[in-house]
Amino acid sequence: MKTLPTSGIRSWFSPWRLLLIAIVVVALALLAKRIWFTPPPPPQVATAPVTKADVEDTVLATGTIGAAKLVSVGAQVTGKVERLHVALGDTVKQGQLIAEIDALTQQNNLRNAQAALKSAEAQLRSRQAALKQAELTAARLRQLVAIDAGSRSDLEAAEATLSTSRADVAVQEAQIAQAKVAEDTSKVNLGYTRVTAPMDGVVVAIVTEQGQTVNANQSAPTLIKLARLDTMTIKAQISEADVPRVKPGMPVYFSLLGDPDKRYETKLRAVEPGPTTLATDTSTTTTSTTATAIYYNGIFDVANPDGKLRINMTAQTSIVLAQVKDALTIPSGALGARDTHAGEGRYKVRVMAGGRIMEKSVRIGLNNRVRAEVLEGLAQDEQVVTTEAKVGAVSANNQRGGPPPMF
Repeated sequence: MKTLPTSGIRSWFSPWRLLLIAIVVVALALLAKRIWFTPPPPPQVATAPVTKADVEDTVLATGTIGAAKLVSVGAQVTGKVERLHVALGDTVKQGQLIAEIDALTQQNNLRNAQAALKSAEAQLRSRQAALKQAELTAARLRQLVAIDAGSRSDLEAAEATLSTSRADVAVQEAQIAQAKVAEDTSKVNLGYTRVTAPMDGVVVAIVTEQGQTVNANQSAPTLIKLARLDTMTIKAQISEADVPRVKPGMPVYFSLLGDPDKRYETKLRAVEPGPTTLATDTSTTTTSTTATAIYYNGIFDVANPDGKLRINMTAQTSIVLAQVKDALTIPSGALGARDTHAGEGRYKVRVMAGGRIMEKSVRIGLNNRVRAEVLEGLAQDEQVVTTEAKVGAVSANNQRGGPPPMF
């Protein structure tokens, strides 16, 4: 048997070769420990704490702000606007003079009516005198006929004349009544040439300028628009899906597009029974060939003491269906499947504790799909799992275990 020389054995076990072997062995040991003996990493999840907060369920709607009362002040007579006594933005009182319309035509009509009345009164006096004469003639003939000194035919003619005179007086009295009505109408029309404010309010629009001619025979011309702005009325469009849940008296709050941080609070006054398109709908059938969204106006009022709310502003409106204050809440996304076996309103929720995930059954109250009220099952500051990161596929050797690969 051939043996290696001593010098060859020493060269084989040289320090450098032994160091290299040791490094390889240590690397293999570390690799084996990492593959077979390292515990699995903790689950990669996103959590959220159980916190106290207010929860409310709302119906969102877009509303349009209008005046509580808006009146179009028009002219009831035809003529030129001689003077306009108000300007845009003026505050006026009820009965205050707004405009004067050329009154010459109305003054002439009044004079004609007064003259006609005087003429009718004069004719009445004439008919009354004729009646008096007929009464005297008939009375005298009756006396003569009674002593056979007069003709009966003359008496009959006198009686007929008397009846005719009485009828003429009655006709003339009716004509006087008509003349008085015409005079009163002319006075009213003359009064219409001075247009006054029907209520307290603010001039929000000037429709007819001074010097323009208005024609009341063809339409009812509008001079100005007068509005009460101390209280505003908002009409918010509520979708047909939300209308069954909305009731008058529910709390409402809204904000303006130009001032989203200020919140105005009030209560819902009414919900219109017909859709918003009812006033302009000319169809006679209830079916529609096109699918259109249906909305109903929810109406509510709000005080406007500082005048910040203006006509036709847009109001981003929330109608509060239900709300709870200072309740334990979790994100709605943390809710798992319904736990029907544990009772109504029960859900399964995963909770992170001590680096481990456990499942709990909790009872949920108000849930607005953003945050949910916790009634039972969780304590404040517990961490609930909202999402979990997906882990990539693990190697087949790591899944089934077994001896390390042979080199």
